[in-house]
Amino acid sequence: MRFTLRQLEYFIAAGETGSITQASERVNISQPSISAAISQLEQELDVQLFIRHHAQGLSLTSAGRSMLLEAKRLIEQAESLYGVASEARDEVRGQLSVGCLTTLAPMILPELALSFKTAFPKASIRPQSDHQELLLNGLRRATIDVAVTYDLQIPDDVDFTPLVDLPVHALVGETHPLAQHSSVTLEELAELPMVFLDLPYSNDYFLALFMKEGLQPNIVYRLPHPDIIRTMVANGYGYTLANVTPRSDTALDGRKVVRIRLAGDNRPMTIGFATLRALRKSRLLEAFESHAKSFISDAYIPGMIAPNMAHRKR
Repeated sequence: MRFTLRQLEYFIAAGETGSITQASERVNISQPSISAAISQLEQELDVQLFIRHHAQGLSLTSAGRSMLLEAKRLIEQAESLYGVASEARDEVRGQLSVGCLTTLAPMILPELALSFKTAFPKASIRPQSDHQELLLNGLRRATIDVAVTYDLQIPDDVDFTPLVDLPVHALVGETHPLAQHSSVTLEELAELPMVFLDLPYSNDYFLALFMKEGLQPNIVYRLPHPDIIRTMVANGYGYTLANVTPRSDTALDGRKVVRIRLAGDNRPMTIGFATLRALRKSRLLEAFESHAKSFISDAYIPGMIAPNMAHRKR
């Protein structure tokens, strides 16, 4: 065998991203090194793995798609050798792929990953963010090992460990007529213009809040991007509903937003971590789960105002 595991890792990165540039960023190696590794693999295996599109990246050939699956299996097997050895020494090491819900990732994922790396220097986190449906698919396809997410439509083949409940609240711009209110009801909000977070499963959750009260929200904009919604709200396009409570009360353009308690008996969203039920948990994954339990609670959430602290502020 005249190819290396490192070359396979570079090939996998290029195959999954469809780009030499993005593959270079993912594995933190130069673009020429990625290109050379792919060319060497193609020469060694005597097969074309990619179709090169000028200025438009790469696409896998039929043989390349088959090779990608086999290469990933081979890398996983190789990494499992480290896992066996480290478990024998009761040592936490290796790479863990951690998925995180899009709405949570900017706040939770950077600090959580860094603190885990600090606690376990021989371990590393490969972060990903996506909406709930793709996170659950990622667990099933083993492209991620664990997902930090909400308890939204968790299927039977996935285990969910709850960490902290986040109550739902209304978010408005500082000049909005409701901005000075300490609380607001869904009935008061229903006829007002709403900027709606339109992500799989999350959208069902917010609509169900209104349906429970026999109400229909006045949705004027539907967007899947939390930061854009927050900025639109700050600029007076309408209100939105949210569960996340960033420590900053500004949108990305610097304008202010105001959080208002939503009155009534409304189901919160629960942050926790999800794993595939059939997965044999490694020492590395168990260490991450234990770390997450100690790091995310009613008293502290990375990047957010935790529920206990929110009550104190009021």
